[in-house]
Amino acid sequence: MNFIAFLILGLIAGAIAKLILPGKQGGGWFVTLLLGVVGALLGGWIGNMIFHVGVDEFWSLSSWLLAIGGSIIVLLIWGLIFGRKNAEA
Repeated sequence: MNFIAFLILGLIAGAIAKLILPGKQGGGWFVTLLLGVVGALLGGWIGNMIFHVGVDEFWSLSSWLLAIGGSIIVLLIWGLIFGRKNAEA
């Protein structure tokens, strides 16, 4: 998969992860893109380690599921780190 396709995958996966998780997540489209790309990388790494399947093709269902799952994990970690900071202020 080329770089532009991976960015599009990350943006869409990050947006879907934000829709799946309840609550208010800060950040606009750029933060969504970053969280989605990091999530796609994390999902691809976990998928490769456990299932021997990576984020290889744009139209592959396994690529999308791994990217969205990784984005949810990254978004949960983001909420744990920055959610507490905002709650204290």
